[in-house]
Amino acid sequence: MTYKIEKVAVIGSGVMGSGIAAHLVNIGIPTYMLDIVPKELTKEEQEKGLTLEHPTVRNRIVNNAVQKLLKQKPAPLTSPKNLALLTVGNLEDDLDKLKEVDWIIEVVVENLDVKRNLFEKIEQVRKPGAIVSSNTSGISVNKMVEGRTEEFQKHFLGTHFFNPPRYLKLLEIIPTEHTSPDVVTFMKNFAEDVLGKGVVIGKDTPNFVANRIGTYGLHITLHEMLKRGYSVGEVDSVTGPLIGRPKSATFRTLDVVGLDTFIHVAKTVYDQTTGEEQKIFEVPELIHKLVERGALGAKSGQGFYVKKGKDIYEIDPNTLEYVPQKKLKAPSIEMAKQTKGLDNKLKTLVYANDRAGELLWNIFAPTLIYSAELNGIIADNIVEIDNAMKWGFGWSQGPFEMWDAIGVEKSVAKMEEEGRNVPEFVKKLLAKGYKSFYQEIDGQLAFFNGEDYEIIPVNEKAIDLKRYKKQHGVLKSNSGASLINIGDGILLLEFHSKSNAIGLDIIQMINYAIDEVEANYKGLVIGNQGKNFCVGANLGMILMEAQDDNIFELDYVVRAFQKTMRRIKYSRKPVVAAPFGMTLGGGAEVCLPAARIQASAETYMGLVEVGVGLIPGGGGNLALYEKALEGLPKGVEIDYQAVANKVFETIAMAKVSTSAEEARENNFLSNQDGISVNPDHLIYDAKQVALSLYESGYKPPVKKKIKVVGAPGYATMLLGAQNMYTAGYISEHDLKIAKKLAYVLAGGLVPYGTEVDEEYLLNLERQAFLELVADRKSQERMQHMLVTGKPLRN
Repeated sequence: MTYKIEKVAVIGSGVMGSGIAAHLVNIGIPTYMLDIVPKELTKEEQEKGLTLEHPTVRNRIVNNAVQKLLKQKPAPLTSPKNLALLTVGNLEDDLDKLKEVDWIIEVVVENLDVKRNLFEKIEQVRKPGAIVSSNTSGISVNKMVEGRTEEFQKHFLGTHFFNPPRYLKLLEIIPTEHTSPDVVTFMKNFAEDVLGKGVVIGKDTPNFVANRIGTYGLHITLHEMLKRGYSVGEVDSVTGPLIGRPKSATFRTLDVVGLDTFIHVAKTVYDQTTGEEQKIFEVPELIHKLVERGALGAKSGQGFYVKKGKDIYEIDPNTLEYVPQKKLKAPSIEMAKQTKGLDNKLKTLVYANDRAGELLWNIFAPTLIYSAELNGIIADNIVEIDNAMKWGFGWSQGPFEMWDAIGVEKSVAKMEEEGRNVPEFVKKLLAKGYKSFYQEIDGQLAFFNGEDYEIIPVNEKAIDLKRYKKQHGVLKSNSGASLINIGDGILLLEFHSKSNAIGLDIIQMINYAIDEVEANYKGLVIGNQGKNFCVGANLGMILMEAQDDNIFELDYVVRAFQKTMRRIKYSRKPVVAAPFGMTLGGGAEVCLPAARIQASAETYMGLVEVGVGLIPGGGGNLALYEKALEGLPKGVEIDYQAVANKVFETIAMAKVSTSAEEARENNFLSNQDGISVNPDHLIYDAKQVALSLYESGYKPPVKKKIKVVGAPGYATMLLGAQNMYTAGYISEHDLKIAKKLAYVLAGGLVPYGTEVDEEYLLNLERQAFLELVADRKSQERMQHMLVTGKPLRN
């Protein structure tokens, strides 16, 4: 049977249900969100004279959920406009709407009887072939569908999203013993290609994969803290970024999850295990005491931590009083901070004979052993387990990758010396003479499957540049960028400078890449797989030259940058930019002139130079103005002043989009530009766009004059800034920057409607940039940003 999902229903509008619904409408899928009908009127409803039969009352629960979506941080919606695809209703009046949908997702209370009753109702209305799934985090999916028809059971499975669904990559798919393999295959592909998820196929066991190991690790850490007298802050100071884990580390993570939720998740495993394993999942008295006093974590304002004024305090496990935060101090921590590479940091820490080393070894050892014991039980192989922990808990390395990092032989020897039971799976690896769970075979990554190494299957859309370069090499490289042939006549220019900041090395490589593509290839993709696409120009270099009064040198650099951005725009072969994450300043300026932008859904784009006392200097002012003009409806008289005002506001306020969709609303993306929901597919998608442009006979844009608003437009743009200065909201230097920006966007003091060429506007931009960069107050702002990472308002 051929499956398709064009419309979805989410049943349950709590935090998870509404979050899943938001994710669905974010990617353009029309979605119903249904919930129960309230049994009582609120005081406000009574005062309005409403009854329980009034539609407003009957849909109150879902309507309240929609309002929360608009207020939640981080935002579940990529744009409030996406709510146009969401239709709300209730399970009594709107159950028949389930006939229309291709996928029904149950996200109700974690109670087996409630879920079974719901599925009985769903079975009466769903169309044949419609997929039904549960977002349960631990209840047996097999038990849920007992008594349902064979056809229903064939199309049922668990789809466990992680919260928040928009941001967390992991989706655990849990088939039942009846689920059709075709349904599992379809849902995996759909989840990766359309939902943008990393999929792990789990087995129907307590808490499935990530929560099973993650909760175990949290318990082990809790027990270790209480047993050996570490403080909450000490533990968090070494179980976060230092070991490749999120900043929230251990106890901040528990506060975010909610201590009451943690108890529930732990109880799921506790009730279904025995012996030593069950003891581990017994929730410490400390957690129960905190919950009893209402300290549930972030949602109640206090848990393991509480904020008092500007300071954050940690709970003292002995007195249950909040005390100033502590950090663990040990020689190994200082050594690890000076060590390059996560593998080397972990080795330095876990084998250290100090308080940090003892803590981390006593957390790592049992967690690694537990993961190996569950291999084949909670998932088919170690790759699934490692991916679950990376995608669901934000670990840089999964447990088996961590084991490789610290050395399997050395760690096992220490475990056995301490009397720990090492699983047969691990002993078998060593008995065969192997020294790691993963190894490369002919450039491909393979994993130990219990007998030998097996190549990890890779989705062709998930291009791993690090591995690709190992297999195919690079055409040319310097300190800032590399040029790679990614096949089918398309080259990729990869930035790899510090923070991917743009300097002369990257400018040089862009020019070389365009020369090479125009001569011998079909197109160019500019993209990378760093932490962020590009945070802007090399600010340190700019400040150093400015402080040395090397304005001539800076003039050369800015001219080169502007000229190179024009080369991107007028390249005879298509150039496609593939931004993601922070795409700021110069990073945005690289994207704006491209033939197309293929952006990751989580792209945070903005021209932010005013934050360091400057204006965009690489053609960004002109490029955003042009992009805004191009985005206007055809055949409608253009209000150039309105366009200039919006661009001025966007740049002057250093607006940064909170998503690619918002970047489109801010004119950084046009309607022709694309958005990739799955970040792993971004390079592949951009390559396909470049190929499509080439094959459709791509021609670069024709150079043309640009209409500007001139002197009257300059005055209009400055009016608001002048009023803010008079009212004391901005400083004199802020006003000076605003004047420079307005002058550039207005095209100088020419008459309204004057047509000017690009070179004229670029000269105005460069002159304004150089005047600001030479200003002492702008230099102070640059210095402050480099030292503190925060803007200075002087």
